[in-house]
Amino acid sequence: MLGYLAALSQACLYQGCLELVVVFNGTLGKERWPEWARRAQGQRQTAQLIVNHVSSKATPPPRAWFLPPACLSHCVRLAMFRFRVRVVQTLEDHHQEVLSLYRDYGFAGLIAQDSEFALCNVPAYFSSHALKLSWNGKNLTTHQYLLSEAARQLGLKTHHLSLFAALLGNHILPDEDLAAFHWSLLGPEHPLASLKVRAHQLVLPPCEVVIKAVSEYVSSIKDLGNLDAIARDVFKQSQSRTEDKVERFKKAVDYFSAASKPLPKKDNRLSPPPNINNSYASLCVPGLKPPFQNAPFGPGPAALFQAPPPPSQDFNDTLTGKMGFSDWSAPYDSTQGGSRLPNHHTSTQPGPSPSPSSSSDGEEPNDTNANHLTDKPSRWEEPAGRGGSTSADGSQGNGSSSNIPSLLSMATRSHMDITTPPLPQVSAEVLRVAEHRHRRGLMYPQIYHILTKGEMKMPVCIEDECNSELPPASLLFRAARQYAYGVLFSLAETHRRLERLALRKRTPLEVPPVIVKEWSSGKAKSALTPELVPALCFREWTCPNLRRLWLGRASEDRSRRTRAFLACLRSDCPALLNPAQVPQHLLLMCCVLRYMMQWPGGRILQRHELDAFLAQAVSSQLYEPDQLQELKVEKVDARGVQLAALFMAGVDTALFINDVCGQPLPWEHCCPWGFFDGKLFQSKLARAARDRAALLDMCEGQEELVSKVEKMRQAILEGINLSRPPPPPPPLPPPAFLPPAMVPPFYPLPPLYPPRPMGGMPPHHHPHHPHHPAQHRARAFPGIQSIPPQGGKLEIAGMVVGQWAGNKPFRGRGGFNMQVVSVGAGKGCLHKLNKKKTTSDMYQL
Repeated sequence: MLGYLAALSQACLYQGCLELVVVFNGTLGKERWPEWARRAQGQRQTAQLIVNHVSSKATPPPRAWFLPPACLSHCVRLAMFRFRVRVVQTLEDHHQEVLSLYRDYGFAGLIAQDSEFALCNVPAYFSSHALKLSWNGKNLTTHQYLLSEAARQLGLKTHHLSLFAALLGNHILPDEDLAAFHWSLLGPEHPLASLKVRAHQLVLPPCEVVIKAVSEYVSSIKDLGNLDAIARDVFKQSQSRTEDKVERFKKAVDYFSAASKPLPKKDNRLSPPPNINNSYASLCVPGLKPPFQNAPFGPGPAALFQAPPPPSQDFNDTLTGKMGFSDWSAPYDSTQGGSRLPNHHTSTQPGPSPSPSSSSDGEEPNDTNANHLTDKPSRWEEPAGRGGSTSADGSQGNGSSSNIPSLLSMATRSHMDITTPPLPQVSAEVLRVAEHRHRRGLMYPQIYHILTKGEMKMPVCIEDECNSELPPASLLFRAARQYAYGVLFSLAETHRRLERLALRKRTPLEVPPVIVKEWSSGKAKSALTPELVPALCFREWTCPNLRRLWLGRASEDRSRRTRAFLACLRSDCPALLNPAQVPQHLLLMCCVLRYMMQWPGGRILQRHELDAFLAQAVSSQLYEPDQLQELKVEKVDARGVQLAALFMAGVDTALFINDVCGQPLPWEHCCPWGFFDGKLFQSKLARAARDRAALLDMCEGQEELVSKVEKMRQAILEGINLSRPPPPPPPLPPPAFLPPAMVPPFYPLPPLYPPRPMGGMPPHHHPHHPHHPAQHRARAFPGIQSIPPQGGKLEIAGMVVGQWAGNKPFRGRGGFNMQVVSVGAGKGCLHKLNKKKTTSDMYQL
């Protein structure tokens, strides 16, 4: 991958005189939540196919099942920095911001693979799927989409595209709301019309049929500006939520109209680009200096891993200075702020408002009063007062007679909205820095959304959902993220301030919780329901506030950043900071491995697996792409695939924490290709599986590498107790039928009868050593009262349906009465069992 990106950047610059600008999707995208949930569900299914294939055949899965690792987008972003390619990261609406960037600053073309760009009438739209680079790195070819020709084939004109896109179904007006309209376009005589009548559930016509029918409908409209009349005709068969659908329809038309119209020229607009050969479907910014002026040409493998020059701020600001990022935003509805507003209620936070006078230690205040987030509805969110009327309209629609299935008119919810406590206010200076770094791709994209919205999306990893030995990646690294949330919201400083206030006023300490919504797709939960994760603060030391971590320039601030990073990953030990034991570029990897070794649910990495990670990190083959390409792996280990996926998820979390803590590790030491390769890891793991003591064999017979691995292993395992007992096995399932009193409780109960003494020994006399528990071993389920030895019978409604014999009575002791289990007896009904006026234990249902 690294070699391809290097050749791609050099081919664009030297062969085609082009300059790439790579735009990464840094949005949260809540308005496209259902689409993300469907994609995540498909990725989970693909992950299971990969695990099953590797487990059964021990070969690499087909290429069609490729599932990007959790850290891939950040690896590509770091690689773009490595090759000095311009990087931009969107903030709120990816499609709108890309089109605004494309139109405002005179780019020669747009490379993507998204139908939404095709509906926005992009003049020069090229296919990223068909992008090919020749083997010598001199020819770059792709396909261009002729959108005007495609519109002509559909019988449409350019000004029809916005209405056509709105009626096809999109993230604003979903297909479910347009299903009745699409079926009405087909008519009752269409061959597919019978599907609508026979199916009593949501059925959508095929896409190709819908495209043709909608294009014919749009081309027949005479007045495209009368949206009210068009909406009445489109939703004339709607049974509920008609006003809401009409409003969303107008928003969809405005959305695609704003994306299709060219923006007015500005004073800072760049000059028109020169004529460029369309075979090089790339982006061009004329007037900019090539970033490879002094770089040697040629994709040599050694050049890929050489230490790059330090990234100066002018590196990515040459473009951004001319582009004016302060004026660059989505053209549609930019005045409302859109989804940049928080999704929680901003009420008055309990406790005192922080002020400079409240800090008595001389530290800088958090300046929380400088940024006030107002409580406004999001641009696509449904009004709160409409929830009740929706259910009422839906019930009326179900009762009406119609050929359209009732589910077609039910209200659709994009995701589960859960109200959380208000987030702590963040200083305006910190938010400005966060937005600045976010737009330039200098920061993990989720950090800005956590600060402003309190939400985070989790990627899908390759993991076996049926394997209980390895935990899910989202659960394994949750504690590290919780500490990172505490750092982001300066939770330690809030605790200390409220403690001083409670002591001064002699009141109990009340700290408002900080809850972050984590959206993920898992086996036991829906992707549309978030996990509510509380933020945590360190107990060992008081972490400084976020403003000091990010903007502090003193030497002690640098050490605090490093300590906060290590503390989040449970790696705050001196050995990891010793360069003689852990090289600086391997510190992030060792922190992730140490965190995995401390999983409280059991041991994740065995010693030979840990050695395999370390051996491949110090191997010389890691820096030779040609040797890695020729490396052969006989059998792919399924557990190794899952361990590698967990490790990359940990690297992704470590990159997030590094940016949260003010980037104590430079980006050159955060590049995963400098310490991990999945194919090389499988090769080392196969050698370790054959002979678990052959560390010298894993290190290619080099004693120096063995010494490095042993030193890093010693630093990783410092202070970790690996001899703790394994977790207790899960309790046995109860029998199929048990009376209520015999159901195992949540906590153990004392036995109904004391344990039997052996022979004639008196109670509490132990003839054997107390460490020999075999004399009194319980034979029943834990927490269940053992059955007395006197026998018993089972009664149902007063009828004896079964009985069992007891053991022989003890010498010198009276006989026990028979036990009765009564089923169906009335409450308070007692059964006399003998004439000695004694009653036995009774269980009633």
